Amino acid sequence: MAVKTNGSVESSLPEELMKLLLSLAANWGDVIDAGALKVEQLKGAMTNEVFRISWPTKNQDLARTVLVRLYGDGVEHFFNREEEVRTFECMSKHGYGPRLLGQFSEGRVEEFIHARTLSADDLRDPEISVLIAVKMREFHNINMPGPKDVGLWDRLRTWLSKAKGLCSDEHLKEFRLDELDDELKMLECKFPVEQEIGFCHNDLQYGNIMINEKTGYITIIDYEYASYNPVAYDIANHFCEMAANYHTETPHVLDFSKYPGPEERFQYVRTYLSYAGNTATETEVEQLANEVEMYTLANHIFWGLWGIISAYVNNIEFDYLEYARQKFQQYWLRKHQLIGT
Repeated sequence: MAVKTNGSVESSLPEELMKLLLSLAANWGDVIDAGALKVEQLKGAMTNEVFRISWPTKNQDLARTVLVRLYGDGVEHFFNREEEVRTFECMSKHGYGPRLLGQFSEGRVEEFIHARTLSADDLRDPEISVLIAVKMREFHNINMPGPKDVGLWDRLRTWLSKAKGLCSDEHLKEFRLDELDDELKMLECKFPVEQEIGFCHNDLQYGNIMINEKTGYITIIDYEYASYNPVAYDIANHFCEMAANYHTETPHVLDFSKYPGPEERFQYVRTYLSYAGNTATETEVEQLANEVEMYTLANHIFWGLWGIISAYVNNIEFDYLEYARQKFQQYWLRKHQLIGT
């Protein structure tokens, strides 16, 4: 899909997508001309390509806008697309996130949410952080159909196997992949048997959170990696994402000095546990906050493996290998600090 800098279409859209857009427009009472479509690629996506497409309505002062998601190369290495679409449909049916408007072989069309996508700095804004914590708790309480088994460890082992099969001997050695089976066994044994399990997003970076600035309403989008997991892991992932800014000239570079300090982490956990009028004791807050810190180790391996695999299967302009290097460097550093070995 080619796009001019002014947002107009330079070449025709995929025929299947165009038919879908025409069908949607007709259902809404619009008559659209392919030449009148405005297409803008949205930055920050690292698995898919995402576009905002709009066209004039009968009221020329108003435009109809949808979001088009083109599936990226190699996504089958990370998740089952059919399961992801089923999750999306279920979320949509229950009023969470955007509505699914239609599908075609290369992607899908979604409702365009007229809200602001958060920036990297927003995650550290105390007022916005409170809203995210409450929305995350609500998300974790969703009763998603199907098995409610923890998906983290099986996914990590699957990704490790794929990374080993894809990468060169040089990268196999550099990233110490042969050591990771033992690391995963060790980590899994570090957590208590009784943990709270919820339906987790697993990728709650700022680009997957939107806010209506008039109402303060938070919407969580993009459920590609969503699954049942320990809720502490999802919070850990969110904290780790505070080191990232995917809208710079070097989007792969992480700044771990931006990882939240103890007071900020405890406040987030306290707000999370106080959802719907609940009262959390300081013991409960401390226990969950400590579990979250340990789960940052699993998170660094998770996205480190994602980076290695992506470097071999994805053509999106992003330095996946350098991203993976930083995640694994952080793993070994934090492992020494948290576990001492």
